[in-house]
Amino acid sequence: MKKTILILFIAALTVYAAKTDTLHIFSKSMQKNLNALIVIPDAASAEHPLPAVYLLHGYSGGYLDWSKHMDLEALSEQFQVFIVCPEGSYNSWYLDSPLQKDSQYETHIIKEVIPYVNHHFAVIDLKEGRAISGLSMGGHGALYLAIRHPDLFSAAGSMSGVVDLEYSTKRWEIAQKIGTYKRYPRRWEENSIVNMLRQMKEANLAWLLDCGVDDPFIGINRALHKKMLKTKISHTYIERPGGHSWLYWTNAVKYHLMFFQEIRQMQNKSN
Repeated sequence: MKKTILILFIAALTVYAAKTDTLHIFSKSMQKNLNALIVIPDAASAEHPLPAVYLLHGYSGGYLDWSKHMDLEALSEQFQVFIVCPEGSYNSWYLDSPLQKDSQYETHIIKEVIPYVNHHFAVIDLKEGRAISGLSMGGHGALYLAIRHPDLFSAAGSMSGVVDLEYSTKRWEIAQKIGTYKRYPRRWEENSIVNMLRQMKEANLAWLLDCGVDDPFIGINRALHKKMLKTKISHTYIERPGGHSWLYWTNAVKYHLMFFQEIRQMQNKSN
């Protein structure tokens, strides 16, 4: 009798299980094949589409980073969302590089990955059903893409985000993508989140900034937070113990998904 009960209990736990798949997307903008990871919640169907959260990796990483460090399937089921982890290359900074034709990652995510996911999966194809977040370089990328494409996202978050590219004009190969700071200072300024407050305010999205107090980028995140307060841009700002590490990010992402879930619930009530 006890054995039967145990079997039934285990079966009940595994009835709803998210699945992970690898997408192979040909990028017309870069003329090459790129992968993306997608986690599909079990309950998603054409009759019951679910929201999607795009989760960006950091500098020197790849589309598998998040799945290597935590159980994305459990998160997908807990929050009933698709989780999409696109490829951002070693150091794309999620920009369309004016210098490298094979580094057009803003176009790739906006015009290639999102439409592919919308076409092939039971996602809510409305801005209210789409959010974006990321860590470090991906934190910059998430805010950058949401600011520039507010029609596609309802909310955006940043974990340990490099929100000011001028923090270092020598490291992380940013100059390979937009040119040297000495020659193209305006490109560095215009592509830094701390200088995009007007667009951020006009976008009128739900914003979440999150950074550990021991993170080297805590200063630029605090500066962005203060500028947003001064400019009266509504947002949520979080500082917690921790540094620039996976220990911090695997904990922080749960708060981001919770934040996005609450935003969706508020939007549904107002509609």
